[in-house]
Amino acid sequence: MSRAWQALRALRLRLMGPAKELVGTDQFGNKYYRVPKHESRAGQIIPERRFVEAVNREAYQYQMGDFPAEWEAWIRKKREDPPTIEEILRNENYREEMKQKVKDVYEKDKLLQAKEYEEGLVAEPSHTQVKGHASAPYYGKKEPSQDPTSTANTFQPGAWIPKGSGSSQNK
Repeated sequence: MSRAWQALRALRLRLMGPAKELVGTDQFGNKYYRVPKHESRAGQIIPERRFVEAVNREAYQYQMGDFPAEWEAWIRKKREDPPTIEEILRNENYREEMKQKVKDVYEKDKLLQAKEYEEGLVAEPSHTQVKGHASAPYYGKKEPSQDPTSTANTFQPGAWIPKGSGSSQNK
């Protein structure tokens, strides 16, 4: 490199810090970068920074699973080295196997429970149906009164008349 180029590079490094380095890309197309530890113009030590340039740049477009867990751990400095594609694929296969095993165990448990209920070894859970709330005036009754009724736009007033609205009370 020429001396002028080296001088410009050193000046840029001194003024703006080191350039970001592309570390890797995941299967979704997100790019992961790092800015190495460096010294600022004022002499401060700036620690290493890690960040991602996401495919979906808008925060509201993110969903669970947009970033692989291995890259997330690298970004948060829970691991030193960035993950490899092989590692990500191996861990994804492992997670899928675990999901299948959990599903199989759940199905076996349901069959075992049904067998136990059938043989009378275990009492079936009772299904309690409570309508309303304890503070409601009709709590404990089978059905609340049908007066008045309302279904959205079709309000039908009931036969109830408020106290004090009768003709004998107006005198």
